[in-house]
Amino acid sequence: MHTDRLRLLLQFHEEDPSDAFTRFALASEYAKRNEVGKARTLYEGLVTDAPGYTGTYYHLGKLHERAGRISDAVSVYRRGIAAAQAAHAVKDLSELRAALMELED
Repeated sequence: MHTDRLRLLLQFHEEDPSDAFTRFALASEYAKRNEVGKARTLYEGLVTDAPGYTGTYYHLGKLHERAGRISDAVSVYRRGIAAAQAAHAVKDLSELRAALMELED
């Protein structure tokens, strides 16, 4: 089933490589498979190309945390907080603030 999901997401991505939802879903699938490099590349691309897709920052920050790259995670969370505030994305803003607070304690 997981292989089918990845295959389908790759097909969607090939059809429309700029679609933020597909890119996010593909990055998340790679993260689930512990293919961290592929996930990080896609998440970082989204942060650059679709900064208003605010859920990305939390997941990218968590990847950095798991890799022990705490300063990178803090930076991503801070950028995400600014993006979530600008987008009035209350849920994402709350999650990003909580993640940042955990690292700063």
